[in-house]
Amino acid sequence: MARRQARATGGGRWLPWLGLALLPLAVPPAAAPPGGCPSACYCVATPELVQCRYERLEEPPKELPVTVHNLSIAGSNLSILHPAAFAARPLPDLRLLRLRHDNIQTIEDMALQGLPSLHTLDLSHNPLLWVAAGAFAGVPLLRTLQLNQALLAAPLEDQLALALRNLSLQRLELAGNGLRALPATLLPAGLEELDLRNNSLQRLTAAELRLLEAPGLRGLRLTLGANPLSCDCALRPFLAWLRATAARVPDARSLRCAAPPPLRGAALLRLRPEGLACAANEGGEPGRLETASYVFFGIVLALIGIVFLMVLYLNRRGIKRWLHNLREACRDQMEGYHYRYEQDADPRRTSAIGTPGL
Repeated sequence: MARRQARATGGGRWLPWLGLALLPLAVPPAAAPPGGCPSACYCVATPELVQCRYERLEEPPKELPVTVHNLSIAGSNLSILHPAAFAARPLPDLRLLRLRHDNIQTIEDMALQGLPSLHTLDLSHNPLLWVAAGAFAGVPLLRTLQLNQALLAAPLEDQLALALRNLSLQRLELAGNGLRALPATLLPAGLEELDLRNNSLQRLTAAELRLLEAPGLRGLRLTLGANPLSCDCALRPFLAWLRATAARVPDARSLRCAAPPPLRGAALLRLRPEGLACAANEGGEPGRLETASYVFFGIVLALIGIVFLMVLYLNRRGIKRWLHNLREACRDQMEGYHYRYEQDADPRRTSAIGTPGL
């Protein structure tokens, strides 16, 4: 009897835990409280984090909770962000907005109106074609803008420069956009971090390095990993700058050469400037010297040819007389050879030589 009571008591201890485990299954999704997640989204951890993923939305959801802090919409087809796209209900506490892989092509004026506290905006992996000059108006606290793989469809540097002119960005991410040069127009004064990884940069030129030393950009930190750096003599200014300000490039130790083949994979910071050579087609100092040498050699040959022709022209009479005398001498020589041949071929001379006793 005592054992049965003990078993009953032990089994009763697990009933509350079993009830808690089955509670989510007993509450259907439609029973969410007012102001909770919209039907196309789901909340993670707390109602302050609302994520909408792979729901093929054509426009931002209209039923977002007012207290949302982070909003992520991924895998949708938003295409165009119209004015006040998120202002169906003001979201004064929204600080982070992620719009990745949403096929956003156009951002119109005042598209982010109604998000006064927005601090971070992620537009990565969208084929942007047009960004209006007032696209980011209404978000004065925006400090981080992520545009990774978002500038591949069209050149948007000038448009973005106008759209960012009134912002005080601290971090700008432009990774994976095929950039071949430093986007000078997209570097506002006060920018602290610039992500240029996985682009097509071969080097930073002397002019770009001078831009980085401007008063408003001296504290800028760059990340340059996964760029096809060309380790020729044109890299020397960048290599000297990198060694002097390595703290401004957090991934400096991981930078590797992509060309030329003998230096492929070599660490940039281990290279010696005098060991960086240039080919003739790379515009380096040795190449320019070699080109100048070929040009000088051609000019010398042309001058020699001109002098030779002038000598021939000025001595044409003497040359003609010399040629005439040479021809006469050759003729006399040939006549002498011919006479000897006839004498040797005369049969009477041959018979006289054959009978000396007669």
